[in-house]
Amino acid sequence: MQLIKTINILLGSMILFLSCGGKATASRDTSEDAAEEETVKAVKFSADSAYSYLATQVDFGPRVPNSEAHRRAGDWLVAELSRHGAKVTEQKADLKAFDGTTLHARNIFGQFNPDAPERILLLAHYDCRPWADQDPDPEKRKLPVDGANDGASGVAVLLEVARQLKLEGSKTGVDILFVDAEDWGTDGDDDSWAMGARYFAQNPVIPAYSPDFAILLDMVGGKDARFPREYFSQQNAGPLNDAFWSAARKAGHAERFPNSIGGAVTDDHLEFLKVGIPAIDIIEYNQDSGFNPTWHTSADNLSNISKETLGAVGESLMIFLSQASR
Repeated sequence: MQLIKTINILLGSMILFLSCGGKATASRDTSEDAAEEETVKAVKFSADSAYSYLATQVDFGPRVPNSEAHRRAGDWLVAELSRHGAKVTEQKADLKAFDGTTLHARNIFGQFNPDAPERILLLAHYDCRPWADQDPDPEKRKLPVDGANDGASGVAVLLEVARQLKLEGSKTGVDILFVDAEDWGTDGDDDSWAMGARYFAQNPVIPAYSPDFAILLDMVGGKDARFPREYFSQQNAGPLNDAFWSAARKAGHAERFPNSIGGAVTDDHLEFLKVGIPAIDIIEYNQDSGFNPTWHTSADNLSNISKETLGAVGESLMIFLSQASR
């Protein structure tokens, strides 16, 4: 992903998409506070389990498209989703990168309660940045990154969500998408990013597939991370943001989810907004320093991951799902 420096950017036909859909938006009446408190107590999410899922990904090595580590990680993701009871579909495509490289991409799509008409899409990218181009050491800028935070953290949270869905179930249909070819991009070319998500959004893996909304997790494992409202998410799916931030507050994580606007980020969620699906991006951003300091550097490794951050995001998401499924 990249940060768009100026935010007065038009996104074609993008409008307030949430006004035209979203049967499972998780909006709640304030008279139901007691029931909500009971839900908070019942929600389960293991930060230790999420961290284990994250460490396993890093152990494969940098999951750069076309690499053996990338292939092995993809196989493992398919196996884990299946083990947790998902109906898994793989979507493969050869995608041309900005530098002419053909990326043998694989999107991995798992459905829980696949016959439910209402569907929530949760997604994260599992590929790694091929180059640590933001590293302070010029000697390391051509090396791939471990992607512990930028990629593996979102996947780890969603794998733990999948494990909980197997244990607890869901009345609403929940889809988990591990999207590929997000991070092989270059500054100044918005279309060079999020190629796997673009392919998925434009080529539904299931005919006429259109979830009620989508939630993207990206860089959700950094130490002391804070998650302001991403600009495009707020502009185009504000009520969905409201529902998630409300869930974070109920989970006791309001400090990590400040009620402020962050950066305008080119990321996978934009590809769903472009096809009319309300989508938000839960992504770390600091108003003073921007992305996590390990972003696109060799320091994006296990030593800079926080179980507490993984838990805060995962617990907030589980409470959101418990309310959306009512």
